[in-house]
Amino acid sequence: MINKGLGVRKNLSQFLIYSVITFLIGSVMGIERVAVPPLAKDGFHITSIVYAVSFLSAFGAVKAVMNLVSGRLSDHHGRRSLLILGWLFAVPFALLVIFAKSWLWVVLANLFLGVNQGLTWSMSVTAKIDLVGPKGRGFAVGIDESAGYLGVGAGSFLAGVVVTRFGLRPAPYVVILGIFLASMVLSTFFARETKTWATMEASQLNGVDEVYPPKLSKLASYMSFRDREMAAICNAGFINKFIDTLMIAFIPIYLIRSHVTIFHIALAVSLYAWIWGLGQAFTGHLADKIGRKTPIVFGTFLISLSIGSIAAFRSYQSLIVSSSIMGLGMALVYPNLISAVGDVAHPTWRGGALGVFRLWRDGGYAVAPLALGAISALLGDKASIYIGAVLAFLSAVTLFFLYHETEPSKRRLPFMWQVHPEWVKPRSRAT
Repeated sequence: MINKGLGVRKNLSQFLIYSVITFLIGSVMGIERVAVPPLAKDGFHITSIVYAVSFLSAFGAVKAVMNLVSGRLSDHHGRRSLLILGWLFAVPFALLVIFAKSWLWVVLANLFLGVNQGLTWSMSVTAKIDLVGPKGRGFAVGIDESAGYLGVGAGSFLAGVVVTRFGLRPAPYVVILGIFLASMVLSTFFARETKTWATMEASQLNGVDEVYPPKLSKLASYMSFRDREMAAICNAGFINKFIDTLMIAFIPIYLIRSHVTIFHIALAVSLYAWIWGLGQAFTGHLADKIGRKTPIVFGTFLISLSIGSIAAFRSYQSLIVSSSIMGLGMALVYPNLISAVGDVAHPTWRGGALGVFRLWRDGGYAVAPLALGAISALLGDKASIYIGAVLAFLSAVTLFFLYHETEPSKRRLPFMWQVHPEWVKPRSRAT
């Protein structure tokens, strides 16, 4: 395929293909969220909350690491080959759960799912950012995340229907194998390598000949500690997944113990997910117009407020309102954190920078189930929710003071890697 330049319109067919792929990636996650947790109790008689959510920690830990590895590899070897490789790991995930003899098999299966999601979703979002260039970055990420989380919703609904009619195994995982086949066809025969678009963007920047992909250790240090803006963004990503773990695993348990009906719990969680998913296309485009900082900071404050409100709910109506506000907060924050990283990173090491951010972000999935499980056991369910609200509030304050606008047309300061090129350049090339 001939590279026609940067922008959604110039690359509409490839943008749509990658959006469909993202939808399919999300649908696998949706099936897992609905079909796996009931196996703990109904399939393997697991009663411990911490043990039951151990599959989520296993998934999050591996996905976080694969985000880092895949981002770095994509800067050297391209996006499409890693996308295809990632889909191959969906097969052992499905087969291990189908034939699982103990809960440990399910935990092991989620290690493979972590690889699958870390490779495929990282490459899909990076490909879209490559295609659109700097002007439409927020819109591209918003569409990517909307497609993915609409896929999560569709997969969750489909899994509910399949499980109700055919049982917990093997039907949901047969569906995943079907998604794998469809995705392999799209990724192999229709999707194109997008690294050439990133190279084109890099060639349009001043001083491109002086920019080199940094070593992974330098890039991780830069993103995590040296650049305070990016450190705040990485922290916000971690807290974001910490809060999401609360919403999908611990808040439903708290509400059940508070005698809230399953219908109202399902309605609250669904509204949270759908407002989050559908809202991201709008909030990503909004951030292209007004900048990233306002949506990110305001959205994080909304998340803190809504979490605290859920813990203190007094009626079903307040629960629904709080869940909806939380979904809006997530929609404001989630895609624009990725866009902020894309703004800062040079095209030659964008994949690696996104990988470091996603390592921190999805690390929240690895840590949260164990931490929240321990807090719930020691202090009670409500305490774990209030602690989540406090963490989100502190993250918002940190972002307000440390993060400066990164949207290219509104940025007034040089990026830290431009002020201190030695932080990202190989030692022999630093001036």
